[in-house]
Amino acid sequence: MTGEDPFLWLEDVEGEAALGWVAERNAETAAALTSDPRFEALRGALREVLDDAERIPYTVRRGAYLYDYWRDADRPKGVWRRTTLEQYRKDDPAWEVLLDVDALAAADGEEWVWAGAAVRYPDYRRALVMLSRDGSDAVVVREFDLEERAFVAGGFEVAEAKTRVAWIDEDTVFIGADLGPDSLTASGYPRTVRRWRRGTALEDAETVFEAEHADVSASGWYDATPGFERAFVSRATDFFHHELHLLADGDRLVRIDVPADAGAYAYRQWLVVTPKSPWLGHPAGSLLVFDFDAFMAGDRTAHALFTPDGRTALSGHCWTRHHLILDTLADVATRLEVLTPGPDGWSRRPLADVPPLSSACITDTDPDTSDEYFLDVDGFLQPSTLTRGHIGGDTEVLKRAPARFDTAGLDVRQFFATSRDGTAVPYFVVGPADRDRPGPALLYGYGGFRDQQTPGYNALTGRAWLARGGTFVVANIRGGAEYGPAWHQAALGADRVRAFEDFAAVAVDLTDRGITTPERLGITGASNGGLLMGAMLVRYPELFGAVVAKVPLLDMLRYHRLLAGASWIAEYGDPDTEADRPHLQDISPYHNLAAGRPYPPVLLMTSTRDDRVHPGHARKTAARLRELGHRVLFHENTGGGHGGASDNEQAAHNQALAYTFLWQHLGDDAAS
Repeated sequence: MTGEDPFLWLEDVEGEAALGWVAERNAETAAALTSDPRFEALRGALREVLDDAERIPYTVRRGAYLYDYWRDADRPKGVWRRTTLEQYRKDDPAWEVLLDVDALAAADGEEWVWAGAAVRYPDYRRALVMLSRDGSDAVVVREFDLEERAFVAGGFEVAEAKTRVAWIDEDTVFIGADLGPDSLTASGYPRTVRRWRRGTALEDAETVFEAEHADVSASGWYDATPGFERAFVSRATDFFHHELHLLADGDRLVRIDVPADAGAYAYRQWLVVTPKSPWLGHPAGSLLVFDFDAFMAGDRTAHALFTPDGRTALSGHCWTRHHLILDTLADVATRLEVLTPGPDGWSRRPLADVPPLSSACITDTDPDTSDEYFLDVDGFLQPSTLTRGHIGGDTEVLKRAPARFDTAGLDVRQFFATSRDGTAVPYFVVGPADRDRPGPALLYGYGGFRDQQTPGYNALTGRAWLARGGTFVVANIRGGAEYGPAWHQAALGADRVRAFEDFAAVAVDLTDRGITTPERLGITGASNGGLLMGAMLVRYPELFGAVVAKVPLLDMLRYHRLLAGASWIAEYGDPDTEADRPHLQDISPYHNLAAGRPYPPVLLMTSTRDDRVHPGHARKTAARLRELGHRVLFHENTGGGHGGASDNEQAAHNQALAYTFLWQHLGDDAAS
């Protein structure tokens, strides 16, 4: 496409003409998919999984209680609740309901969606509850009393915005919010950090830190750990670069002198740094720990707790009271270790064995008071097992998730495809172990923002795809972080095509191995993964039989002007600069659609309430495909935000649309 964009009017999110167009497209999609006999069977099977009362309720410990947010068929908007460990051990725990979101939504006449809560430490008496209208990223904030189980009259309350808020003490918070002109960055996030005292007007709150308009955001928080009380503020100059400051006496800013691309935070006496580029003689992707006070005084002596090699990467880490749990990947396989500081340095030992081609993660710890941890282990065909343990003590299995699809005859394998530049790209294949001929396959990818795609049990994919004879494939392409910072940086900016080439290489490898054929290979991705889907459509249409792109990013010349798009310039580049515009033009699916090309059928899905990736991306691309005479269906959920659905009913409906579409085009009865 050259010249003026003829479909700019579809960027008017709630414009009458745009919504009229959306209604017409939704009706076409419903007619094409919901009348298929497979649709209702899929929708029912998926809703059953989403509402499953026997799934594991994952909790967060705050003092004596374990907290959980829960949705099911009877409570579609959900309840915030808590219980004790003694009760949680039971098959049917007794829960204390703190907030019923369904009842609140009915009382307020709003489509509230739970967006989390900041509970005040150390008394855990009050919380700052965040509620989203129909799933948007913007939230309202209300102070909540956990003992009274009621909102606090005259308490802290903030109107709808992409607010950042954190407790300082019982009468004070750090706040970043929409306070009118010049209070937000170009990305739509708070530009200031203010200290807001109870009983005063928000607009009168004292400013303690201010970022630039071109920055992504500013935030502040208070560490209330006894003996280590400290306040911090941070300025995100772009998505991957930050400035961290200690807020000293008199609101004096003291810069913590770490590289801007490094992750950094304080924990008790330690400063923890994860550099994304070489620093102090340590490679990118390391985990370094310093004595905080010594570092601030100029000492740069580091304890290197993890040093990567060509096959390993740091996946995550978390603290207990006296130990550090390290989560690393070796060719996308999880390893867990316990590290313990001592007078002679840090000792280490394995925490738990993880089965091959599975994943393990620490879901919660109690770093303030104990060495308790909760460990979840699952795999593509292995439902989750949740274990509780104490480092150096006993472990107990607390919960086992039920199997929700038939895995008989299925297996999991890992292969490596060779990308265009010779890079080995790992991918997982889940499907029939003894299939003697190519069959339908669904390939998923993301490839951006340091995301990691590890094995995991997904009963929705299991029921809708695997149990019905399909093969599911997950590609660990560049742009993610499966092999550390270099794996991500290899696909930044003008090198984004590396991620596209990796994904195409996996598709070719699947065909070469006889697992599927191009006509029976479907692909799916969301958000940045939606950009990947668009790139596959315009660059490699001959490799695929169907494409599903959800809440996709597709117009790469205007993305930075739409909603939160400006915050992603560090990932993709700036369309307003001569240096970046050519490669963004080249990778923009919307601008590279053409007539007469053999595009596979496409389903584009988005949400009117997505205030992160603008629905105009999907709308305009659908309109352009229609104009060019290509096969395209479009579905826009009115709610749901960037997640695409606000409740289980919407989620089941959307998933059933996607899988019905895929089976229509990839199944045994698909038209040739």
